[in-house]
Amino acid sequence: MDKKIRLFFAAAAALLTLVSPAGAADKAEAGKPLVVGMELAYPPFEMTDPQGKPTGVSVDLATDLAKALGRPVVIENMAFDGLIPALKTGKVDLIISSMTATAERAQSIDFSDPYIATGLCLLLKKDSPARSIADLDRKGVKVAVKKGTTGHVFATGNLKQAEILVLDKESAAVLEVAQGKADAFIYDQMSVYQNWRRNQATTRAILEPFRKESWAVGIRKGNDALRAEVNAFLKDYRAQGGFDRLGDRYLKEMKDEFKSMGSAFFM
Repeated sequence: MDKKIRLFFAAAAALLTLVSPAGAADKAEAGKPLVVGMELAYPPFEMTDPQGKPTGVSVDLATDLAKALGRPVVIENMAFDGLIPALKTGKVDLIISSMTATAERAQSIDFSDPYIATGLCLLLKKDSPARSIADLDRKGVKVAVKKGTTGHVFATGNLKQAEILVLDKESAAVLEVAQGKADAFIYDQMSVYQNWRRNQATTRAILEPFRKESWAVGIRKGNDALRAEVNAFLKDYRAQGGFDRLGDRYLKEMKDEFKSMGSAFFM
């Protein structure tokens, strides 16, 4: 081969290496499992079926994302407050667990574009006189929160006079309110609605969020290539009706009832 031709091909190969490192990285990731962390205790988003297999909105979303990336998916079930440490140490690649994107969390992990708009609402004991979150910041009032959630963060930062009851499970917080042992439970809009429907004899709900929030996919700091892939997927998934299909599959009754109440559905 002519020396000039050999030099040409060598230069071309070097140029390709410089301009397409992401492509090489993508090929290296192809076929590698996408490990997604979530707490399988938040139906219908994160849960298990009767056989103990992961299912729900977030599981389907993670599965569809992995398929779009050409990778198999592995769901790692863990406590909610262990998700960010697991992401930072590389035990999981992503968090898809109804996680609210907050400025505090963004100091240690990155987030995708939002995929669900929601907010903090109140589940109250039936005879509570409260009409707003401000009514709960009083001595003698007990407010239940789930550990590690934005409701927990809000309550500890803003309710200076109320007693804050920090619990590990949503069900325990709901039970405290339903039995009249706590005045309120701060949680997301969908969960407050569901728990009120299950306990209408002993609770009532304020479903208009007093603080608006959005859920996003958690991504390890510096993993910009994966973040770009996730954002591209979410944009296309919404345009193709993916979130509408998930809403109809898992939340049809709630979707219809929100519409009848004139409330904006969160998906």
